[in-house]
Amino acid sequence: MNDWRIYRGAGHPHDEIRRLPPPPPWRDFSAGGADDTLAGSDRRLGVRRRLVQNHHPRPAETDAVNAALYLRRPLLVTGNPGTGKSTLAHAVAHELGLGRVLRWPIVSRSTLQDGLYRYDAIGRLQDVQLERARADADGSAASPAGIGSYLRLGPLGTALLPSELPRVLLIDELDKSDLDLPNDLLNALEEGEFAIPELERLADREPVVEVLTDDGRKVPVRGGRIRCTTFPFIVLTSNGERDFPAALLRRCIRLELEPPGEEQLNAMIEAHLGADAAASEPGLVARFLDREPGEVIATDQLLNALYLTQHAPRAERVTRDRIADMLMQPLDQPR
Repeated sequence: MNDWRIYRGAGHPHDEIRRLPPPPPWRDFSAGGADDTLAGSDRRLGVRRRLVQNHHPRPAETDAVNAALYLRRPLLVTGNPGTGKSTLAHAVAHELGLGRVLRWPIVSRSTLQDGLYRYDAIGRLQDVQLERARADADGSAASPAGIGSYLRLGPLGTALLPSELPRVLLIDELDKSDLDLPNDLLNALEEGEFAIPELERLADREPVVEVLTDDGRKVPVRGGRIRCTTFPFIVLTSNGERDFPAALLRRCIRLELEPPGEEQLNAMIEAHLGADAAASEPGLVARFLDREPGEVIATDQLLNALYLTQHAPRAERVTRDRIADMLMQPLDQPR
């Protein structure tokens, strides 16, 4: 069929949605399932895994990663959108066999508490009341669930659990936070431990309480405190939209990521779209590489354009060019 469009704007119902091709690998949410903890990394790295196998990081990137590993310090990665800041955490976890990447996406309302743990006090109170009402109706003794059922560790709290190997934690887009969060992180990043006051108060009666982790596992917490035995590999990313306090900067290894060069770009395209993708649309790749100095075009914009033009091979060239123009608008220039 010559018409690549699924939606045509004609106003008449049809079943063309059934010929929608498989999604781009980085937007495929069907792989694995609820128990597949590596599905997110697969989308980041490319389902063919060649992004890592053929990855050619610059010397500064490997040096910074190794410095952070050796010194047990967080890695603060700054760069324009689409330069691979988040992917770096997944690449390190994949190569070193460190399992699922714990991800903490930062928004303007994020607090340190969100990263460490959440306590559902209201849910516990409601369950206690329901259990008492059931016991009164049955004439039996009430047996409410323990406090551990209402506590869940966040990504940072899970990363700080005792472990033989470091967990990988991605604190994504820290520059989106409010002014307090970077300073609030200092103690946890420096000491590698934190307290759960709700459990500390019960430590005499319940010295060990099982809580849920960000992975969905249950782990014992002793004395209401969590302290790492191996400091996690923490990647903090920033788009460079704000400055951070000196106290945070001195605790981090800093890395500025430049846009990918031709070799890195080709490896990325091959990983996600196959060996022939770049050759099929050399004009798009050249357009990305030859963009004006300071012009911000993310690599995922290029991948989107390549994928869509691959699936519209019979469309007129003017149509394919129009699609590419729409998808590769510079991020720093208003339309």
